[in-house]
Amino acid sequence: MIESMQVTPDEVTPAPDRRKLARVLGPGAAILLVLSCITPASSLFIIVPELFAMQGSGAVLAVVAGFAVSIAIAACYAELGTRTASSGGEYAMVTQTLGKSMGWLTFSLAGVLLWLIPPIFALGTADYLADLVDLPRAATGAIVMLLSTATAILNIKANAVVTGTFLALELIAAVVVTILGLGHIQRGPGELVSPHVIGENGGLEPFTLAILISGLAVSTFLISGFGTTVYLSEEIVDPRRNVARVIFWTLGLGGLVILVPTVTTVLAVDDLSDLASGNFSQWVAAWGGDRVAVAVNVAIAIAILNAVIVMVLQNARVVYASARDRSWPTPVNGVLTKLHPRYATPWLATLVIGIPGAILAGAVEIEALLGVTSVVISTMYVVVAIAALRARRQAPATQAWRMPLWPLPPLVVIGAIGYALAGSARLDILITAGVVVAALTYYYLFLARRPGERFLVVEPTED
Repeated sequence: MIESMQVTPDEVTPAPDRRKLARVLGPGAAILLVLSCITPASSLFIIVPELFAMQGSGAVLAVVAGFAVSIAIAACYAELGTRTASSGGEYAMVTQTLGKSMGWLTFSLAGVLLWLIPPIFALGTADYLADLVDLPRAATGAIVMLLSTATAILNIKANAVVTGTFLALELIAAVVVTILGLGHIQRGPGELVSPHVIGENGGLEPFTLAILISGLAVSTFLISGFGTTVYLSEEIVDPRRNVARVIFWTLGLGGLVILVPTVTTVLAVDDLSDLASGNFSQWVAAWGGDRVAVAVNVAIAIAILNAVIVMVLQNARVVYASARDRSWPTPVNGVLTKLHPRYATPWLATLVIGIPGAILAGAVEIEALLGVTSVVISTMYVVVAIAALRARRQAPATQAWRMPLWPLPPLVVIGAIGYALAGSARLDILITAGVVVAALTYYYLFLARRPGERFLVVEPTED
């Protein structure tokens, strides 16, 4: 039997601080924050070249396929996120549908990502500033983490202004690539529907369905980040109405920013074989000159900083929610639920995310863990999809958004992401399995022993 417990913030008070996160984000401000977390320019300039190397001009079809899977994932997040509008995000949604043990497992999977992904992004900053100044990579990553942490403590509306400004700069970089590509078109649109890959001998070979599927995991994660919406749901005005809107608007805008420059690049490179070893810096330099290439690289560095700010901000909300839900020993819960006296933000939870991230960026070769993060994300998406299947069997949430074509979207997620998991590296799967075992051990030895006192997942009120 699946256990579930839903309470209100007034019934659970883990610390003397009874203040709540303020509902101050309209849909526009929320879209700016979430789109900044997706960082479509970072995905364009960092991940798309990997797709080019694997899939040649078929990268365009790969992006479209990944976007289709992302729509199915977004549908699951939108329905569950409007049913359970909590800063706990995935773990709160899963707890209310699959029960407390699965909810805690989901939090543990998300927890791996909370501390690993921001420093991974931060470490890339120095690479894109190399044309201007030679910076130590690890130290630069640590500084980016600390700057992002300080910014994330500010009022969330101020963060929306900062990240919105940075977002505009990275979008300009994507527009520049698109315009330069359009000015150097070398082939017709037929290449987009009948693409080619670069063979082992360097020649062009036909693009196949098997090649498309092999890149599905990478292309699906190109636009990941729209899930940030559910972490901000306690601060979004009228979340029952706006959470789904923000998710789909950010998904659509992010997909557009990535897809259009990818198309123009495929049509503009001098030789399709250049896709295997080239990158956007080289192509922009060839099309627009070295100065334009340097400007684009600076915009990418700004996009990375922007992404890290929003990641620290959103991840702190998850830590805050876990403490409010009594997931830790009482003294820890009291510390992590403290809100800043001026900005009403979970500032201690923000420090818990930011300071370890700065240490990881400065001292650890954390990029070696990229593989395991993709497996963890995939596993979490599958759990969310299962929760979306289960949700309709429970009492209907009349105010919640309901996905069309149910149960097709969650089934698509389970099938597509399950296939990606099957092809993952064995070590990454074993590490993820270790996280699962550790999570369930903590749950049954600590949380489950006092079910009425620990891990009481709050369903926040909307007033």
